[in-house]
Amino acid sequence: MDRIWLANYPAGVPHEIDATAYASLAEMFAQSCASYGERPAFQSMGTTLSYAEVERATRAFAAFLQQRCGLRKGDRLAIMLPNLLQYPVAVFGAFRAGLVVVNCNPLYTSRELERQLKDSGARAIVVLENFAHTVQESIGGTDVETVIVARLGDLFPPLKALLANFAVRYVKKLVPRWRIEGAIAFHEALAGGRGLTLDPVPLAPDDLAFLQYTGGTTGIPKGAMLSHGNMVANLQQMSAWIGSEFREGEEIVVTPLPLYHVFALTVNLLTFVKWGARNVLIADPRDIHGLMQELGKVPFTVITGVNTLFNALVKNPEFVGVDTRTLKIAVGGGMPVQRAVAEQWMAITGARLIEGYGLTECAPLVAANPLGTQGYTGTVGFPIPSTDVSVRDDAERELPPGETGEINVRGPQVMQGYWRQADETAAVFTPDGWLRTGDMGFMDAQGRIKLTDRKKDMIVVSGFKVYPNEVEEVVMAHPGVLEAAAIGVPDERAGQVVEVVVVRRDPALTAEQLIAHCRQQLTGYKVPRRVLFRAEPLPKTPVGKILRRLVRSETAGPGA
Repeated sequence: MDRIWLANYPAGVPHEIDATAYASLAEMFAQSCASYGERPAFQSMGTTLSYAEVERATRAFAAFLQQRCGLRKGDRLAIMLPNLLQYPVAVFGAFRAGLVVVNCNPLYTSRELERQLKDSGARAIVVLENFAHTVQESIGGTDVETVIVARLGDLFPPLKALLANFAVRYVKKLVPRWRIEGAIAFHEALAGGRGLTLDPVPLAPDDLAFLQYTGGTTGIPKGAMLSHGNMVANLQQMSAWIGSEFREGEEIVVTPLPLYHVFALTVNLLTFVKWGARNVLIADPRDIHGLMQELGKVPFTVITGVNTLFNALVKNPEFVGVDTRTLKIAVGGGMPVQRAVAEQWMAITGARLIEGYGLTECAPLVAANPLGTQGYTGTVGFPIPSTDVSVRDDAERELPPGETGEINVRGPQVMQGYWRQADETAAVFTPDGWLRTGDMGFMDAQGRIKLTDRKKDMIVVSGFKVYPNEVEEVVMAHPGVLEAAAIGVPDERAGQVVEVVVVRRDPALTAEQLIAHCRQQLTGYKVPRRVLFRAEPLPKTPVGKILRRLVRSETAGPGA
């Protein structure tokens, strides 16, 4: 294949990266702690831990997992935490003990959690007490032997911890009743581990770092096996991409997206630990007012998010008062960034909103726009270093630039396969070893990738393919629209027609006005035939991606 994108790389960005720079994430973490010891590492709710403090906490936690819990190299540790100081301590502590991390969404139902625990074979779980009742209902019949329960203030100063824990439990009443025999308090695990010896665990690039579950919105979740080598490669790839503008030990990154999601996990946590950055953890990004208060406290240089988060910020009148003079860049991923949102963001902040593309199976980054990109490109940029992208038709034939097909990826960040699912693994890889992403798109003459949609979300109107992202981008450009989802609904004549489900910003907006707006920018068969307005927000994943599947089922009603 012809790697046409390399000729258009920004100056200074290498074509290849050293994927063997670290044997493991534990080695990378150790080097950062040694280099940036007294610099701030993580900040949460006004409390900051230095790299040295995090190193000591992870050593204690790892020793406890080894010596008191009996966990050994390769055992799985489930972590069910929001963005709190306990999360990086648990993750890097797990790596130092040689364990494999299984990230769990704190909002899982007991059924969802039980399925993931059973599938992963996790022997232990770390959970915030707010969600311990879910663990109580889930662990029967699983391999979980040890439950470590964290409280909000575990890593706060003593008086602040006391007040915070009291407020959560007794004032806000955010902790449902739970009882788990033999549960261990997180702060007791840290205290107990300080007097124990940590036995060093040699880790190699092929050793697993994460079982990162994916596919939950479309079918039974599958555990993507991401090795230390996969993760090191991806953080090296991202580091190569951002190296021209970022400075080691100086950046301040705001993390509103959950760290249990692979986007924030790699982009925010792992990459910026390597860079010695200060990471501001946002526990509840749905609290936009609270998020903006946090933004006002630090001269942040980087923020990551998804389109819905950036949209919520730019639509909020308070955001214009946030000081963004130090902001170098905002990074959008997880879903397409819409032109209207990107342009509003840049108008308000003066900073670029750079879009990238990735997926769980690729640890996740595959492509990104150069940091120096000016204005909205409508693409997800070029394949990152040491990454090949091939656009193919249904017969696995590579398509030339400009033709739409399925995006296929090859590179050192591509997963080892799906955990204990050989058939699913075989189905997702081509015979010549490329990962089928399930995403549709094309590559332009310069090598930029333009995503059109997921195969499963495609709408077919009288044989013509309609990509929901395109329709949604046009609808979102209307000033009266707050949120929108385009779906295909059955039609006797056309097979399907386009319907848009809209949350209005302007209560006076009518369906006729919105359809007229779309007719100005879309070919006839792409224009929505129906507009459904709703008062409540559209259903989304924890990282803000709109769930078209749920939109379809809610629109169709019971029995759909």
